Amino acid sequence: MRATILIIDDDEKIISMLRRGLAFEGYEVLTASNGAEGLKQMLENDPALMVLDVMMPQVDGFEVCRRVREAGSSVPILMLTAKDEVENRVKGLDAGADDYLVKPFALEEMLARVRALLRRKPESEASTSTRLAFEDLTIDPDAREVTRDGKRLELTAKEFELLHLFMQNPKRVLSRDLIMDKIWGYDYSGESNVLEVYIAMLRQKTEEHGGIRLIQTIRGAGYILRNNS
Repeated sequence: MRATILIIDDDEKIISMLRRGLAFEGYEVLTASNGAEGLKQMLENDPALMVLDVMMPQVDGFEVCRRVREAGSSVPILMLTAKDEVENRVKGLDAGADDYLVKPFALEEMLARVRALLRRKPESEASTSTRLAFEDLTIDPDAREVTRDGKRLELTAKEFELLHLFMQNPKRVLSRDLIMDKIWGYDYSGESNVLEVYIAMLRQKTEEHGGIRLIQTIRGAGYILRNNS
């Protein structure tokens, strides 16, 4: 059965290019030219993946992403943005996007990211039924709940997966290549800072109530979950 991919973009040239490329790869393609239409298509067709443009009139990509996640959907979302700015990328990732591409991009790279997102196992399948704890940080994969010192933390789907990986491997250095392969499904190229963005967001959320830093950077090696105090 062919995977269905929903493209939401107000640029007809982008839609045409992506439709041809994805159809050639064997995917079934649905399209929408604005956010409202895209949300309607999402509810009616339950696609396997969504390619979502950020800059659209009325309902922009950020709002579409937020509404999809608020509705409880875990569909992988690949956001397209014309602004290569950290703040813009953080906003999209924080809204619940799984990955992003900056325009202009090569069709081959977009297809590779689509394949990577589609071959990832859903979190509900990958999670164990065991609650994990480290220091005052607790993660419950079944309830998809994270708390620190008894206070609940609101994480996006990707942030949850990344923290879960750290919690499964406490006091162990995780290389960038390993993290990118486990969480995003492709090897770290050295050109994208998506991992750094997510680490920064995780630190902000886990430290916002005064907690000490638990996710440490090991220069030249990767990251580790440990208490350095």
